[in-house]
Amino acid sequence: MRSLEEKLDGAERKIKTESFRQNKGLGNEVGYYVFDYPADKELMVRERIAYMKAKNAKGTDGFELVVYDLYDIIIDLLEKEGFMEQCFKFEKKKGLERVVKAVGNLLQFNDENNLIVQYIQEHTPGDAVIFLVGIGKCYPLLRSHKVLNNLHQVIDRVPVVLFYPGKYDGQELVLFSEIKDGNYYRAFRLVD
Repeated sequence: MRSLEEKLDGAERKIKTESFRQNKGLGNEVGYYVFDYPADKELMVRERIAYMKAKNAKGTDGFELVVYDLYDIIIDLLEKEGFMEQCFKFEKKKGLERVVKAVGNLLQFNDENNLIVQYIQEHTPGDAVIFLVGIGKCYPLLRSHKVLNNLHQVIDRVPVVLFYPGKYDGQELVLFSEIKDGNYYRAFRLVD
């Protein structure tokens, strides 16, 4: 079994290939990938992504690496809507389950007008590779399969890689070794 460092090296090499960015060899499937890793290695993965982003900023790769932290997007959208204080009050009075429902409704997680998807769509250049990070920080507000399903409807021109702190076997996402995050059949493993 390859070490996490070796998997990250492989991921960096793979995203730089033109065939990866053009979705070749996928049978006309849109390029959605999952890079799974042990949750306790989160800081190592964050550090490596920051390194890849900084290295890509030199503009020599032929694409722009765009990193979206889903948690940061949620917080920014909640602050923009003036909803953070309300979330704190909801949690105190009605519990976390009520906050999850209220945030889901506000950000339209289940709708075509999903605000996170709109944000990503509006901020992604045409020659990009998208990295989605922060899914572990979002739990239980946002589930990874919801993000991928909604993005799949609108982002079909550039590859998307979800960095997932858990296991992905090609069909099922398992967060924190025990919480099933839903079935998602349209993503490929980025590296084995």
